[in-house]
Amino acid sequence: MDMPRIKAVTPKAGTLLDIEWQNGTRSSVNLIGWIATGGDLLAPLKSDAIWKTATVEDFGATIEWAGEDLAIDAYHLSQIAEDQRSYTGEDLTKWQEELGLSNNEAADLVGVSLRTWKNYKAGQEISEAIKIILCASRRDPLIMHAHYRPRTTGRPRTAA
Repeated sequence: MDMPRIKAVTPKAGTLLDIEWQNGTRSSVNLIGWIATGGDLLAPLKSDAIWKTATVEDFGATIEWAGEDLAIDAYHLSQIAEDQRSYTGEDLTKWQEELGLSNNEAADLVGVSLRTWKNYKAGQEISEAIKIILCASRRDPLIMHAHYRPRTTGRPRTAA
């Protein structure tokens, strides 16, 4: 995987950043969760005056703010952007195909009914919980290994 590089950043109101990546794509990223869990180190980013000082540094490898140790690297920023983007039925289909799951197995794995899974794939808005599961299972295959239960084809055997 190529390391992502930032071409330009525009700080927006609150904790939003508009990012232009060197590959030509764009992302809008909300760093509220990152700041909220960063304790005293990231607390200065709650100030609008500091927030507006965001600049691209290190040849696109980081975004830095005025102050001491206020920075985020491009890799983690790109991961946050990917996790925050909207997901479509096509994204679910791609994920399902990557893992080689049937519709029933995919629905079982994410904890929804088969009907809900099919509705998501057909265009129904996808819940945040499902997006989190998809992102986490892509990033860490052990999540799938721990929770996947394969289905067998055919009718269950009758008890003897």
